[in-house]
This record gives sequence, C-alpha cells and structure tokens, in this order.
Amino acid sequence: MRHVLVTGAAGGIGAAIAEEFAVAGAVLTFADRDPDALDRLVARFDDTPCRALGLTADLSDTEAPAELVRRAWAAQGPVDVLVNAAGVYPSLDMADVDATAWDRLFAVNLRAPVLATAAFARLAVEHGRGGAVVNISSGSALRARPGGGPYASSKAALETATRAAALELGAHGIRVNAVSPGFVPVDSACNPVSEEYAAAIGANPLGRAGTPEDVARAVRWIAGEDAAWITGEILRVDGGSSAGALHLPRIWPPDPADGAHRPSTTAVPATAQATKGHPA
Repeated sequence: MRHVLVTGAAGGIGAAIAEEFAVAGAVLTFADRDPDALDRLVARFDDTPCRALGLTADLSDTEAPAELVRRAWAAQGPVDVLVNAAGVYPSLDMADVDATAWDRLFAVNLRAPVLATAAFARLAVEHGRGGAVVNISSGSALRARPGGGPYASSKAALETATRAAALELGAHGIRVNAVSPGFVPVDSACNPVSEEYAAAIGANPLGRAGTPEDVARAVRWIAGEDAAWITGEILRVDGGSSAGALHLPRIWPPDPADGAHRPSTTAVPATAQATKGHPA
C-alpha cells in the first residue's frame, strides 16, 4: 500500500487527486493551508478503508515544505508518491508586478515544490527507497495570457525544475514528472473565471473543458508502475489545446479553373470541431 502525500489537497484538482489515490487503496496524507477545508476532505474517508491524515501547512513559508514531508513521513511511514498540487494564480499585469507579489507567487508555485521534492529525495535516499514526484504545471507554461505573466513564468520554471530533478534523481530510483492541465473550471476566490474567459480559453479539439478527475487520473497513472520508465516528462492533459491553433482559418489552395480558393469537402470546419463532444 503506497503512501501518497498531496499538497493543495483541499482545492478542486487536489481533492480529485486525493480521491483517485483513495480508490487505489493508498495511505493518504493531505496538506493545505485551509484547516476547515482540510478537515472536510479527511472526513470523506472516515468510513472507508483508507488511512487519511490532514496536515495544515503554509507552503509560502521557507521551512514549511521540508517540514511537511518530514511530518508526513513520521506520522504515516515512508512517502512513496509526492504530488505537488498547491498553487496560487492571481491575475497580475507585468507592469504592476512588485517584489512582494512576485515572491509570494514564486514561493508557492516554484520554491515550495522544489523544496518538498528535495526533502522527499533526501529521506528516500537515506532509507534506500525510490519513489515518484508529480508536479502540477499548467498550459500557461507554454502560452502566457494578459494578466497571467507571473503565473505563467512560475509554471515554466517548474517544468524546467521537473526535468532537472528527473536527471539528477533517476539514479536513486526516483522519478519526477509533471502533469500540465488545460482549462479546468474550479472555484477560486483568488481569481474567479468569467463566462467570457472560459469561452475564450476553453476551445480544444475534444470540444469540452477538462475536469479535476481528468487530471487526477493522469496523475495516478504517471505516478504508478505502468509509467515506470517515464521520468522528466510533462504530460499535457488539455483536450489537445496545446497541439496547435484550432481556430485559425485554413489556407486553401486555389482552384485551377478560376483561381478561387475552394474548401475541402472532407475537412471539418474549426467551428464544428470546437463544438463536437460534450459541452463544457
């Protein structure tokens, strides 16, 4: 039975990840800065065979990530899987960035997962164990948006840190990967999403927004034995939105008869592609 530590576990994606590992019968340790939300999450598993523990932690604190890993290890035994799902994503224009806002964002989105991974690796090596780390990135790492530059920067840096850790820790049997979700509607007091924004960002070849469960299944898979020869990978779970520009018009070759551009009779228009499948 694997021991899984999930940070940011009380959030929408974090909670779905917790539920996904619970189905697999894992020993679960949850971390979040919101003690009430954490208590509600742990209570979900009161009548199940799962052994669940909630630990309150403010991962913006310098010492908190390493201390969290040590507490989880001491309380429930060696950690086999570390999922760094905690993150903040405020809207902030690059022209309005100040040192406080930048440092706070990077403390949670980059420094915390790096320090937690380092603490996990030290304990695993000390005890002669391998393990798996999964960082939660974002499609913003590939494509910034107005008001999202600092957030996008933190996720791009996290993906590079993921690859670097994979290179260095593989010799110890520790795999380090990231899962990068596309648009997944979740409740956020920090940065609520408008219908206009959701419509603009949610288009993808599969025609629907993602769900926390879509992300959670990918996390459990890449942390498991079926992915045992995968490390340093950034797994895009985004309905294909990172594959290309879905809504750009096609450039058709001219018809030799009159020089006019003729659309193919077999191609599916971009607007139809965007609306196929389940509604967002």
